[in-house]
Amino acid sequence: MDFKTTEITGDMIYNLGENNSMISDVIAEIRDVKIQQDRERFRRNVEKVGMYIGFELSKTLAYKEVEVETSLGIAKCNKLVEQPVITSILRAGLPLHNGLLEVFGNADSAFVSAYRKHHKSGDFTIKLEYVTCPDLTDRIVIIVDPMIATGASIVLTMNEMFKYGDPKEIHVVSVISSTQGIEYMQSHASEVRLWTAAIDDELTAKGYIVPGLGDAGDLAYGGKKQV
Repeated sequence: MDFKTTEITGDMIYNLGENNSMISDVIAEIRDVKIQQDRERFRRNVEKVGMYIGFELSKTLAYKEVEVETSLGIAKCNKLVEQPVITSILRAGLPLHNGLLEVFGNADSAFVSAYRKHHKSGDFTIKLEYVTCPDLTDRIVIIVDPMIATGASIVLTMNEMFKYGDPKEIHVVSVISSTQGIEYMQSHASEVRLWTAAIDDELTAKGYIVPGLGDAGDLAYGGKKQV
């Protein structure tokens, strides 16, 4: 690995933003309020983060040696033993999901509709309304959510995933994570690896990451009205 890992409550967190690379350049654009006004560019930048993280994550997976016939002979090559299941939390997770599919082109996909239901008091609860998922028994599962803020959406999604089988590995991929969200996730799910491009320490009273980047779903796809 050519990037650092951060130890939080005993589990490994892969923070690609701790070393300078092109992912640092992309994160700077993703956070920039002026560049965020270009919705297409924002989505593309999030996809790039998915590709960069997917490449690093792929180094930790199992490979097997195979013989490949070329026009001049036989070459010994290494190929991925199995494709993962990429699980996206709708809607904000879709650009990140697409970036990972650029790396794991034959992966299976799952989709979870989990969102914040805001109340007049200013509080919110996480609502889960829709899931489509293959059998996860003994599979490698990658759960995608661009912002790990409170960690509640990720924990709810993981609990839902367990209804579809017992995965052998769970990875979580985000663009920006909060320290509080990471600790909450780890307190509810052990042996989960988090891959993120940045870690911020502060959450607002409404559960938004500071400095963060804002609402990733709105920046990617436009504002929404809750009824």
